[in-house]
Amino acid sequence: MTVQKNLGGSFVLPNTSITLQRLGYGATQLAGSGVWGPPRDVDAAVAVLREAVALGINHIDTSDFYGPHITNQIIRQALHPYPKNLVIVTKVGARRPEDKSWQPAYSPQELTAAVHDNLQNLGLEVMDIVNLRAWGAGDHGSGVSEGLIAEPLSTLIDLKRQGLIRHIGLSNISAQQFEEAQAMTEIVCVQNQYNLAHREDDAFIDDLAQRGVAYVPFFPLGGFTPLQSSKLEAAAIGFRYGAAAHDRPRSRGSCPVALPHIQTSRV
Repeated sequence: MTVQKNLGGSFVLPNTSITLQRLGYGATQLAGSGVWGPPRDVDAAVAVLREAVALGINHIDTSDFYGPHITNQIIRQALHPYPKNLVIVTKVGARRPEDKSWQPAYSPQELTAAVHDNLQNLGLEVMDIVNLRAWGAGDHGSGVSEGLIAEPLSTLIDLKRQGLIRHIGLSNISAQQFEEAQAMTEIVCVQNQYNLAHREDDAFIDDLAQRGVAYVPFFPLGGFTPLQSSKLEAAAIGFRYGAAAHDRPRSRGSCPVALPHIQTSRV
């Protein structure tokens, strides 16, 4: 029998009844190479999800553009009907054409279709949280985006009014964009790139902590390729840990609103 572990405590999303374990599971690695197509071993992916939930994780981060569609279909295969306390958070605002690239998908039609695709492939009638993914100049959208997000956000607000979304979050955004969005609707979480080589959000995180808004760091080890950082290696050697073990400077410790994810395709 799997024994539930200490997952760093819990966190209540602002102005909601949603309580999350601070350590969540990021589903990116459930798809095939490059987050495209099915994984080599679907049974292993299913086992990972079931083990994560058995350990007490109740927060899964996903998107229907992972695969595309594949990741959500595997989540449904592994966990549906879902435990009552399981919170599935998805992202919209991107699409995957046949060349396997990552492209913006911001029109009202694209965003609406994306929410419906997530609901269908996950087997849900309403999404707990939908993050609007903004776009930046970096590879795979890893740079913080610039510009207004009011128009795409208004589409999600309308879908929330229709009862298809309970809460809205943001991904890949700046502090200025957060202020713009917060003036339009309640934002319960922010998901941005954060690691020892990318700490531009330090002041932003402190501000979110004051407001009680969750901060979900992605690419904690640098993204899809190994992070080549002299800072990371020096810190890891100094503490006699491997890089992967040490690169949790804020998300596992000093920041009360950080909700890091583990990402793996095997138990």
